[in-house]
Amino acid sequence: MLSESQFLVNESPQFLTHLYHFVAELLFGLWRIYSSLDPGLKPNGHTDLPPPRRMSFPHVAATKWRDYASMNEFILRGVFPSLVMEFSDTWAERAALKGKTFVYDRVVFSDRVAAMHGKQFASTERIASEAFQVKASAHWWSAIRMPILELSKVKKSDEKPVFPVITYVSRQKWGRRMLREEDHLRLVAGLQKLKERHGYELNIVELDRLSRSDQIRLAARTTIMCGIHGNGLTALLWMKPTKRSTVIEFFFPGGFAQDYQWTAKALGIAYFGVWNKHIFSDPNLPIHAYPEGFQGNNIPLDAYAVLKLIERRLSVNELDLEN
Repeated sequence: MLSESQFLVNESPQFLTHLYHFVAELLFGLWRIYSSLDPGLKPNGHTDLPPPRRMSFPHVAATKWRDYASMNEFILRGVFPSLVMEFSDTWAERAALKGKTFVYDRVVFSDRVAAMHGKQFASTERIASEAFQVKASAHWWSAIRMPILELSKVKKSDEKPVFPVITYVSRQKWGRRMLREEDHLRLVAGLQKLKERHGYELNIVELDRLSRSDQIRLAARTTIMCGIHGNGLTALLWMKPTKRSTVIEFFFPGGFAQDYQWTAKALGIAYFGVWNKHIFSDPNLPIHAYPEGFQGNNIPLDAYAVLKLIERRLSVNELDLEN
């Protein structure tokens, strides 16, 4: 008997080494299912559920699950410090014990290919969406979010800044999928003017240049997060959902992927996509598409349209922000 709860993952290394797919898809879906067993899960993250004892990857080698920025292990070890990781070698060793039967006490199973045949995936293209057919506490993600905030030394005051916080996640030095330089500069200049006019806190950052804890701390205090479609927007996982909390994602016109739109919606954070000056949001989302230019370094953006959207989002009545 293999006692206690286990996360069993039928996945290939292709997706595991990508922060978004590991945390915002795999862990997101696994925890959503498991947390449904505790409908009384609290806003502070307290749960009566014991943490999973093991996380097993039968088809993945032990060296093939970490991302380049080491965020996967930072998050997993931060939330589940006693978790035992098992990989293909352990699975093979058990299978080699002929005639031996292993009984698992409780298993939460994730299978990407199976999920891709589900009804929810057909409309969202997110494997974790299948888990949302199960009811869970409105605070289900807090059991993951709060330990990471504690690990990153986020203070309660950080989550309630005096003025709204705008964070622009820039990719201008990344070398792939970047704004036209003149549009980037117009956006930066416009954001600086908003800061001067309204007293907003403004952060223009390349997240890969920050420490892991600094990334979490910044996201936790952010009210508006904006940037081009890319891994940096995964930081929205650590934002505090309020009626002002917003993610604004820039795309090459005609292009769209639901990664961050669906994740923001699942967490109760408002989302807007931008094609140059055209702004869209749920339920009027474009179809999934990767046109020529999607991955390019010449993505157009009307800075004025984005700035007006930010001002509109931050004009939400302060009295509505308590919940």
